[in-house]
Amino acid sequence: MGKKSSSSEPEVVDASEVDNNNYDDDDDDDDEDHVEEMELLQVDVGDTVKVKQVLDETVAAAVLERIEEDYRLDNFKLGIMTTACVFAVVAQFGPVPFPESRPVLGVCCCAYFLLSGLLQLIVTFVDQDCILITKPKQGTSNKMLASKGIRVSSTLPRFSEWYTITLEFQGYESKENDPSPKVEQKWSVGQFFDVEGMFDEIGLMQATDEVYDKFEKTKYTQESKKQK
Repeated sequence: MGKKSSSSEPEVVDASEVDNNNYDDDDDDDDEDHVEEMELLQVDVGDTVKVKQVLDETVAAAVLERIEEDYRLDNFKLGIMTTACVFAVVAQFGPVPFPESRPVLGVCCCAYFLLSGLLQLIVTFVDQDCILITKPKQGTSNKMLASKGIRVSSTLPRFSEWYTITLEFQGYESKENDPSPKVEQKWSVGQFFDVEGMFDEIGLMQATDEVYDKFEKTKYTQESKKQK
């Protein structure tokens, strides 16, 4: 070994220059004690749209860890959009020269606007506040969940701090005197964001897991008469 430096300041050693042979194979415990820094997402809490997007994505991710997503409605909407785009491409790049292409242009324009209108109606009246639709879950003690998927919806009104999620059964024929069983949970946005906009993703996922457990265990906040 070389002579120690006469300076009282500690020597700074680059970790990449340390010989791996100085470590024993039995030092696994030291590796487990090493805590990696977690990258936290920072959001402008004044941007309600962005805040809701982050919250929705986290809630959906937490639910999807417990149950499988149903893509049928999304695929149907993608099919409508693709068909509308095909009509737009034909109208723009069709081989028929103008003005002979007027009938083709008329058909393509009408079809495009009809399909766009249909898609907007689905988003407005079918999707509404829905952020996720799941498939039925096999092997659960909840008989209704075994036959119907879950519809997860959320709301965050403008200028409001209250974020609400609702879990209910997809396709349940709700009536005025027999509403769909559901679990509804409301949180303050400040519970998951600090003053600097740092987002507590793990905290929201754990809170969502608790809501999902209530739903699967039939601890509904609104219960159908069929369940009583």
